[in-house]
Amino acid sequence: MYDELTFDKINEECGVFAVFNHSKTPQFIYYGLHALQHRGQESAGIVTSNQQSFTFHRGMGLVTDVFHTKELEQLRGNMGIGQVRYSTTGESSLQNAQPLVFNYRGGELAIATNGNLVNAMQIRRQLERQGSIFQTTSDTEVIAHLIAKSMYDDIEDAVKEALGMIKGAYALLIMTNDKLIAALDPNGLRPLVLGKIEDGYVLSSETCSFDTIGAEYIRDIEPGEMLIFDQQGMTSKRFTIQTRRSICSFEYIYFSRPDSDINGINVHLVRKRLGKKLAEEHPVIADVVTGVPDSSISAAIGYAEATGIPYELGLIKNRYIGRTFIQPSQELRDKGVKMKLSAVRKVVEGKRVVMIDDSIVRGTTSGRIVRMLKEAGAKEVHVRISSPPVKNPCFYGIDTSSREELIAATKNVEEIRQWIGADSLAFLSIEGLLEAIGQGNKDYSHGYCLACFNGEYPTEVYDGLLAGQKIK
Repeated sequence: MYDELTFDKINEECGVFAVFNHSKTPQFIYYGLHALQHRGQESAGIVTSNQQSFTFHRGMGLVTDVFHTKELEQLRGNMGIGQVRYSTTGESSLQNAQPLVFNYRGGELAIATNGNLVNAMQIRRQLERQGSIFQTTSDTEVIAHLIAKSMYDDIEDAVKEALGMIKGAYALLIMTNDKLIAALDPNGLRPLVLGKIEDGYVLSSETCSFDTIGAEYIRDIEPGEMLIFDQQGMTSKRFTIQTRRSICSFEYIYFSRPDSDINGINVHLVRKRLGKKLAEEHPVIADVVTGVPDSSISAAIGYAEATGIPYELGLIKNRYIGRTFIQPSQELRDKGVKMKLSAVRKVVEGKRVVMIDDSIVRGTTSGRIVRMLKEAGAKEVHVRISSPPVKNPCFYGIDTSSREELIAATKNVEEIRQWIGADSLAFLSIEGLLEAIGQGNKDYSHGYCLACFNGEYPTEVYDGLLAGQKIK
């Protein structure tokens, strides 16, 4: 069910947004989720509370498909949580749409998360043996069962106990009838930020959503931190002291919106520096630089500035086509790409073109774009990738769960070049990536997950099908 361009990208699981203590909670969550739409397009949901009971609505599709005036007017309360989802764990279905809502001994409970639990299958099987009945295939439901089975009646203690049992990546939002809790995994693999609007608080996967509703950014949530919002205000606690920041480097490369800041670093400026480092490491004689829209535009601008080669819009994205689905034949797959991307013949015809892209995952789309440029008259197409080769799967909420589907895991750079039909191909080094994120500081080599590039995972990783067996 993936469009052909999306299929050949790394896709993240979702985005989360929350509001506490504001009369416009449903509307703010709606706008916040709309700003996070790039993080997930399969489903959207909002749960609100008026301190006594929940109202909620979830559906499949984009935020604007799921929520209209009628649905928003039915949501009541001055606090709430929402999520946009892209499924990597659990099938794409309404039952897995978040926030998930439950009734337990403490009242109502809603949970939304961004990430993936690497030991979810182990915990689920243990809970099922103890009599738990699961309603979804989402790993997020594991957290709800752990909270419900806790020996602690206080929700804060129950959540802390549950967090001590799960492993993996998570930016987590939990809401009861009168309390909102946010937590970030001990490695801070997924982003989560705190903001203020009037007398209320907001939480989001990205700062770009704060601009949408006029909220003021306060700070990023720390790894291993738990925030509690209730009638007493906001309280910060640590649920573990075993922390080591390892935020996913792809947040800077591809996932986040260019106007977002992560740990005080602007994403667009990082991507420009990625392009400049790429130009330093892999220059080429050419006539024009172009980027694959949209996430590679910033890197292409940086490459052009560093080399002095003019930047041009050699590729145009059709923003109104909606989803194009993978088709059974090669011919129809090629047309699916052309429905979304078009080469500007007058820009590339007779030219030596540098095509900048942020990554090559499976290799299928890169080859089709190279062919498209050459069919439009490009004399040469030199592909430059503003990230290192993706050689290892990710188990933290990104849809690359096996090495077999990664072209760089089985082919070297020259073999990939031949596969996609480029005249030359080069990737950014890991050192160049870290220096670009670290704003030119060569010693800024800590704080990022690079597992998909170097295989060094920040947590234990377990196979979801063979519980307890470590993935090699």
